[in-house]
Amino acid sequence: MTMLQDPLRADIVHLGDGSSGDVSIDAVVAGRRDVAEGVVELVLEAADGGDLPVWEPGAHIDIVLDDGAIRQYSLCGDPADPTTYRVAILREPDGRGGSRRIHEELHPGARVEIKGPRNHFPLRESPRYLFIAGGIGVTPLIPMMRAAEAAGAEWRFVYGGRSESTMGYVDELRAWGDRVTIWPEDSHGLIDLERLLGSPEEGTLVYSCGPEPLLAAVEKRCATWPQGSLNLERFSAVEVDTSRDSGFDVELRQTGTTLHVDEDQTILEVVTEAGVYVSTSCTEGTCGSCETTILEGTADHRDVVLSPEEQDAQETMMICVSRATCPRLVLDL
Repeated sequence: MTMLQDPLRADIVHLGDGSSGDVSIDAVVAGRRDVAEGVVELVLEAADGGDLPVWEPGAHIDIVLDDGAIRQYSLCGDPADPTTYRVAILREPDGRGGSRRIHEELHPGARVEIKGPRNHFPLRESPRYLFIAGGIGVTPLIPMMRAAEAAGAEWRFVYGGRSESTMGYVDELRAWGDRVTIWPEDSHGLIDLERLLGSPEEGTLVYSCGPEPLLAAVEKRCATWPQGSLNLERFSAVEVDTSRDSGFDVELRQTGTTLHVDEDQTILEVVTEAGVYVSTSCTEGTCGSCETTILEGTADHRDVVLSPEEQDAQETMMICVSRATCPRLVLDL
């Protein structure tokens, strides 16, 4: 099945946050195709032929490579199909090698372990949406557009990339008509964010995913929008000044243990060394797998998963990168 073949399809009506967390699945590559230059789509099925865990727009899965390396990819298929997951992988020549190995090794019939799905980029209910993607950032937004359409919401989508040949799913997306704007940089320049975001729109939620320069520009122009309007998903961690980091204590309430975290250690490293299991994947504050409940104390949030409102709430933290702003932090571990 080709995604978005029928722009009028309306079988996804629930908007929210579906997550299966640490579920490990033995999967098989059931299909593969090139969707743009350097971008391959994989269709994954459960090796036993059964249904896969449910998911909702914005969710991603982990692909576990043979050496244990883990990479996260957004699900871009149909949440109403319980038998398949679809992901699109950009080959990154300057990356850590995971995307190259997936491009070279995962062909139809190949077995692969996947984990999840997990969702830290859920689509919230709204009468109107503005979706903005850059490059491979299109993937989590495709199911969101379908869900918005099914819910009867108004929506627009602006899709930028280096050139049209490098932008995945362009033909399918054009089936939505004038609600979709394809904006290749080589012929149109950079997306006109001032025109799109210069005037705040009450009741419109902005969802954006893509490379950091795009997201930083979107974030800057949404500074005057109503609080909570902007929703971002970042590919990489933000740079943090660690020169003033200091040590602190962490009490693990469930295990009754108190540990000390030195200035050059992470909470995750310390609790793992103490024999406490914590789900982890990226170790960079980008995937959300190590999210831990804060019982007492305040965190110095350094992740790109939690929204500013969620960080201010001080209810959870990503212990792979975030630290404490107090001498003693109590966690639900």
